[in-house]
Amino acid sequence: MTQTPRHQQASAQFTVPAKHPMVTVLGSGDALLRVIEKAFPATDIHVRGNDVTAVGDAEEVALVQRLFDEMMLVLRTGQPMTEDAVERSIAMLRVNGADGDGSETPAEVLTQNILSNRGRTIRPKTLNQKRYVDAIDKHTVVFGIGPAGTGKTYLAMAKAVQALQAKQVNRIILTRPAVEAGERLGFLPGTLYEKIDPYLRPLYDALHDMLDPDSIPRLMAAGTIEVAPLAYMRGRTLNDAFIILDEAQNTSPEQMKMFLTRLGFESKIVITGDITQVDLPGGTKSGLRQVQEILEGVDDVHFSRLTSQDVVRHKLVGRIVDAYEKYDSRNGG
Repeated sequence: MTQTPRHQQASAQFTVPAKHPMVTVLGSGDALLRVIEKAFPATDIHVRGNDVTAVGDAEEVALVQRLFDEMMLVLRTGQPMTEDAVERSIAMLRVNGADGDGSETPAEVLTQNILSNRGRTIRPKTLNQKRYVDAIDKHTVVFGIGPAGTGKTYLAMAKAVQALQAKQVNRIILTRPAVEAGERLGFLPGTLYEKIDPYLRPLYDALHDMLDPDSIPRLMAAGTIEVAPLAYMRGRTLNDAFIILDEAQNTSPEQMKMFLTRLGFESKIVITGDITQVDLPGGTKSGLRQVQEILEGVDDVHFSRLTSQDVVRHKLVGRIVDAYEKYDSRNGG
């Protein structure tokens, strides 16, 4: 793509290599082009053959130019572009600017594969998600803090399965506080498995996305994968393990300290939670809220914070999260 020097108005032209059909760049029925036009309403974007021309404000045209460059980098890997990927690429470019600031590029984020299973690839979809995944590689203890739908637990579990398959750890331990039952599981009907199953079901569901479902009972029977309530961690030292504590906002300060001190040799801990969704009884302080004040800045401990911009569920979820945050700020919540 060639571009005129920057001034108030600018134009840029990009030629799509012949090996890439235009439908892969513009989308079926020009769906991707419409996403781009909607994001840059003041820029005129024209397509003729394999040539794309953009005319408008210099900064906006520079962003469009960079966007097409990033799209081509993704397409070269054999990965298709989707409307969601284009929207996320535009959001990343708007944050970093057309020239970037040394940050990861949209193509780097969208093509980082964590795990592939049954033809499905798990990868980060936003810049913060990529930084979260990279932090898990670099640090022994990582906190993933953010609203529902930001992939905190899902990406951590994908990294755990990846580490197990690469023989970096010997086992995976997944745990959650069964706070709705006050961890008094004896008051619930049924066997122990039936009592704890409702609290751990989301973790099983994610495992089934990442592993052959037939192998999961065998791995659990062998102790290679353990799914248990947080109360079952007390008194243990966990070596050679990838340990995930989910829904950590529902731990008390004492439980959080207990869990963190289970860390053994050659192990890694990822703690996930949403400090806006605490289900603890009134007056009980959240261990996840407190631990940020205690461990922020401690070597080899990292806090990754995700926002509504990192929600990868229905777009409305991000808007709902934003609306609640505004309500809480107005009402001192």
